[in-house]
Amino acid sequence: MKKLFLALVLLLTAVAGVLYAVPATLLTSMQWLEQWAADLSHERLEVADLSIHYYRGGPPDGETILLIHGFGADKDNWLRFARHLTERYQVIALDLPGFGDSSRPNASYDVGTQTERVASFVQALNIDRLHLVGNSMGGHIAALYAARYPQQVRSLALLANAGINAPVKSELIARLERGAANPLVVERSEDFERLLDFVFVQPPSLPSPLKRYLAERAIDNSAHYRRIFAQLIERYVPLEPELPKIQAPTLLLWGARDRVLDVSSIEVMRPLLKRPSVVVMKDCGHAPMIERPQETASHYQAFLGGIENTDD
Repeated sequence: MKKLFLALVLLLTAVAGVLYAVPATLLTSMQWLEQWAADLSHERLEVADLSIHYYRGGPPDGETILLIHGFGADKDNWLRFARHLTERYQVIALDLPGFGDSSRPNASYDVGTQTERVASFVQALNIDRLHLVGNSMGGHIAALYAARYPQQVRSLALLANAGINAPVKSELIARLERGAANPLVVERSEDFERLLDFVFVQPPSLPSPLKRYLAERAIDNSAHYRRIFAQLIERYVPLEPELPKIQAPTLLLWGARDRVLDVSSIEVMRPLLKRPSVVVMKDCGHAPMIERPQETASHYQAFLGGIENTDD
């Protein structure tokens, strides 16, 4: 028995060593564990000549929650948040075209175009009504979707969404206006550490080999992301005239210490929405569903609970 136990320990140690030494394998293993914990499966769908990868889990007959990530991100941003929802809801988190595992066509990536791609994706899945959640650029897309397709949206949750001319300029906007480098695009290995510090108040803990691997992957994508960001600026769609068209109850959730998009955006949005709710999380940055997933999910569940008995 002692020999068997020792052999098992040695095997597990060897496996851990291999994973640590091969960052891509470590990342895949971590993602699989997070998918398993969230009860999500990785699926793929062909929509309008695009290959869309997404996670889906939870009861098929449950109400659908669609999660839309932000710029430079992907569906993995939602894994720890989604685990708190899949017991009751059917949860879908997609890779927008141009990001993650989905297709990268030589085409437009402005929010208007991406909104219509999301609409085609929803139609292909035969979803009639859904709850929408978006972060940053994904929130911009989610809000535009809710304005264009109000009859489809049961509720809307915007987590530090783009698309608003905030009364107080964020640090990102101020940097871009004075011609400084975009901190959201990683050009060198040291930029990745700065990106984490810029987006989070308390960055997630990552093993050093994995952090280096993610930095290298971000550098490889830098030219692609620069092009997309340029399109977002050149083909900007302001949300101010769109928000009054939204019929669904809307949660505005923001980190109080967001350096990417300032929390003062809420002052503009709240009076333009028909049914707003507001949550501001102290000592939190731009991606609350990553930085504090359980707390963010609790706020979101409370929001959903508050609208369950309301009329459509």
